[in-house]
Amino acid sequence: MGCTMAEKILARHADTADAMAGDVVIARLDLVHLHDANGQIAFDTFERFGATHVFDRERVVLISDHFAPAKDARSALALEAMRRFARAHNLRYYFELTDGGIEHTLLPQKGLVAPGDLILGADSHTCTVGAFGALGMGMGSTDIAAAMALGEQWIVVPETIRCEFSGPRHPFVTGKDLILSVIGRLGVDGAAYQALEFAGPAMPMFNIDERMALCNMAVEAGAETGMVPPDDVTLAYVLPRALRSFETVLPDEDAVYSARHLFDLRELEPLIAVPYSPGNVVPVSRVAGIPVNQVYIGNCANGTMTDLRQAAHVLGGRHIASGVRLIVVPATQEIYRQAMREGVLEILSSAGASISMPTCGACCGLHNGILAAGEVAVTTTNRNFRGRMGHVTSQVYLANAYVAAASALEGTIQDPARLVKAPPAFA
Repeated sequence: MGCTMAEKILARHADTADAMAGDVVIARLDLVHLHDANGQIAFDTFERFGATHVFDRERVVLISDHFAPAKDARSALALEAMRRFARAHNLRYYFELTDGGIEHTLLPQKGLVAPGDLILGADSHTCTVGAFGALGMGMGSTDIAAAMALGEQWIVVPETIRCEFSGPRHPFVTGKDLILSVIGRLGVDGAAYQALEFAGPAMPMFNIDERMALCNMAVEAGAETGMVPPDDVTLAYVLPRALRSFETVLPDEDAVYSARHLFDLRELEPLIAVPYSPGNVVPVSRVAGIPVNQVYIGNCANGTMTDLRQAAHVLGGRHIASGVRLIVVPATQEIYRQAMREGVLEILSSAGASISMPTCGACCGLHNGILAAGEVAVTTTNRNFRGRMGHVTSQVYLANAYVAAASALEGTIQDPARLVKAPPAFA
């Protein structure tokens, strides 16, 4: 009987011949990371455990991305706690402002994520690393504190749901639409305590940025993680960056899945998740015309160069509607600089966008774009719960960057196909 990607990765890290769904394994960790929003809790727990040092100074990574730069005195204390722990344990990797960014985009960019890795993070969207053929899981601060000290964690091997995509890709359909279609079908708990494996003949048409968007929201279907089997697209990104050797892991042809779902891209158009759940997924055309106050293009998997280029394709030579706020957040400093070199930021700024430094701020309702009572936002973020980005009566619609940019242009939710020609080679 064959094994899934999750089963094979966990077996390798538990040094056992096999690890089948339902087994409990003690697995070695390739990387443990946490951010400034929950760092202090993990540090306090680490000390209460009596731990005196981390298991590996090169495999425990701290990223200040939620509060940086500090918005108030309290957040400044959180950032200082991160710096203090990094200094005390001589960590090789601590990222904040100068060359930092949002953790899930930054870590693979820095070569700290590779196929076959097992990665734990103190953030539910750690599953984003599945785009690179790794297994990433988000855990609470207590588990992360133990992982930092021990370099291992007990894990229940999850069952896996296989999602296969086939058929030609329509213009303006992106990786964001793939995962919205999955969540729309499965529901927000349809993959609870399971892994999602994304594959199929259409997968090579989606670049690494779009695969990040796909895996990032696996948790919004209740999944423990989401993964794309590594291929040439994966290796083209990873090989020039990887800081350590790795071995790719692929599912067996006779792997046993708890369910299989087939998605025909010929039937897929741009989608949008309406308030107040990522599972409330409908075609954009169904809600077109709803007035919008703010558009936000950014977050841990949708502030990539691909997203910025998509927005620029729609906005080039035009200007956003009067009364609309457009906030663009490149996910890392490297992406920010590349967007400058390509002239993408100039296009966005000329169209009326306000461009921020990399931060998670507005996505989780902390700063840099909070919504007032009754306001409506179209965003490329991953959650639209009640009050997620501001006032409890505000409304958040989740969509891809093409849709977000088109909505900023018109001042209402819009299908980009109504406004611009198809992008060349689905940029």
